[in-house]
Order: sequence, then structure tokens, then C-alpha cells
Amino acid sequence: QAQLVESGGDLVHPGDSLKLSCAVSGVTFPYYTIGWFRQAPGKEREGVSCIAAHNGDKYYADSVKGRFTISRDKTSNTVSLQMNSVKPEDTGVYYCAVMRGVLLLRLWEPNAYSYWGQGTLVNVSS
Repeated sequence: QAQLVESGGDLVHPGDSLKLSCAVSGVTFPYYTIGWFRQAPGKEREGVSCIAAHNGDKYYADSVKGRFTISRDKTSNTVSLQMNSVKPEDTGVYYCAVMRGVLLLRLWEPNAYSYWGQGTLVNVSS
């Protein structure tokens, strides 16, 4: 059974930086994608960034391009999301998730992901 555990959420000020981590274990798919999603209060869950486990290809939502960087430590199978120049609209619960394969047309669809972590709260406020 796959297990994903997020950490690193915090209360930060606009313009600050923050790094989230997702420890991934138990995934048996030969190819898979690890994604970061976020959900603000009263809003739908939206994709932020994802990385293909087998070749490290990275993808970003337009709203975070140039500010967020996704990376993966293969040894520990930990995926990190470095968040720079955060904005109040980055506030939300951040989840990591695993999708079987690399479905380019479905990268930002939560329903395409099979396993989810419990989430970590990021609050950007002055």
C-alpha cells in the first residue's frame, strides 16, 4: 500500500520562501507521476506542479511558474516543492499524490491520481 506523508507547511508572509516535502513509499507502479495539489477554503483542489518519477520531467501550473520548483531525491524518494515569493493566493492545504504513468492530458486532474497524502497547511498572510 502506497503511503505519502507531507510536511513543511507553515504561516509565512508574502514574499517569503517555504519548502514542502513529500515522503513517498510503497508505490509499485513501474512508471508514475508525483504531483502537488492545493486546496484553498471554499475552492476546488488545483494542480500546482508534478514530476515524472522515471525521468524527472517537471511540470508547473501557470500560477506558480518561475516561483515554485519541484525536485525529487531518488534515494529517499522524497519530492520537494520549493516555494519562493509566495503570495496570499498560495494559501491552502497542499497535498502530494501519485498517478500511475505520466498522463500528460490529465496532470492537473485530481481524479487521475490514485494515492494521496494527508496534506500540510500553508498560510500566506501579512
